[in-house]
Amino acid sequence: MINWSRTRSYFPVTRELAYLNHAGVAPISTRVLEAIERFTAEATRFGALRYARSYDREIERVRDRAAILLSAQREEIAFVKNTTEGLGIVAAGLTWNRGDRVVTCNLEYPSNVYPWWQLKSQGVETVMLAGVDGALPLDSLEAALRDPRVRLVSLSSVQFGTGARTDLAAVGQLCRERGVLFCVDAIQSLGCFPIDVEACGIDFLSADGHKWLLSVEGCGLFFCARRSLDLLTPRVVGWRSVTDNQDFDRYHMDLQPSAGRFEEGTPNVPGIFALGAAIDLLLEIGVELIGARVLELSDQLVRGLTERGAEVLSPREGGAASGIVSFQLPHEAPADTAKRLQAEGVFVIERRGGVRASPHFYNDASDLERLLKAL
Repeated sequence: MINWSRTRSYFPVTRELAYLNHAGVAPISTRVLEAIERFTAEATRFGALRYARSYDREIERVRDRAAILLSAQREEIAFVKNTTEGLGIVAAGLTWNRGDRVVTCNLEYPSNVYPWWQLKSQGVETVMLAGVDGALPLDSLEAALRDPRVRLVSLSSVQFGTGARTDLAAVGQLCRERGVLFCVDAIQSLGCFPIDVEACGIDFLSADGHKWLLSVEGCGLFFCARRSLDLLTPRVVGWRSVTDNQDFDRYHMDLQPSAGRFEEGTPNVPGIFALGAAIDLLLEIGVELIGARVLELSDQLVRGLTERGAEVLSPREGGAASGIVSFQLPHEAPADTAKRLQAEGVFVIERRGGVRASPHFYNDASDLERLLKAL
């Protein structure tokens, strides 16, 4: 039995705000703060004298923890600066043929659109499937995949605006049946809901740490399945991309036989320290329990909003519910509602024509009631 009040104590932001913007930029916990302080203490006292013993050891420990989070192998994990970088590794790294197609959706965050649009000069077409009632119908995707020109499907695990949750296992199955690569923007669910990359047939996945992972901006994860590693050519190669990369006197192009080949240079060490502490906390609690808790809170919020006459825009049926609840009031613009709530110490934000609230596991009924009262 999880003591949710205890987990709440890890987040000092609760003393200031009803923080309901984890789909945007999350606050950090005291555990993450301690990790950052541990890095700064090392850097302040010893500089890089103990790099291998301190920094390198932590980098590889966090890689192991990230692999557990994704049900992946450590060799399939690379650190990136953000979600866009990971998706860009895929877009730039695959060898495309004129006429190839990428399938995505018109509900996507721009990070999962522009890397594919950039391929137009190579003769690659991006098919923007239409969302219906805030979600992408699976039958629309199935119909699109009948086209033999489709090379890759790239979708978000949860849509940033509406909160619609994608059935990754179902999409992965469709892709496997047709020999199509499957790429996932996981930033709106990783750390909140379990993701098993192998079970879902995911080839590539990217997610920054600053949302549901509860870490800092500028450090995230990129997953590349071992079966798909050699399909990607690194477009930027540096000293960390190669084997024996501590031998600075021998030049060679033997790339690492792992996703580490995409980590071309000096890593964001303080960001990795922070990310490691954040992942440790999530794994300590259990991501399945976190997901159940977040759905309980978001369901509670939906009920309260409905009782007050708000229109809930987020899909909530058939497994589509997530930690994102988008809503609007009958006679107030969403941007005005969000501004009014922020003035009352309730941090929500306007996105895609709705007020977006996104509670995490440490939130409680008092945060939701604060929002509802402020309405």
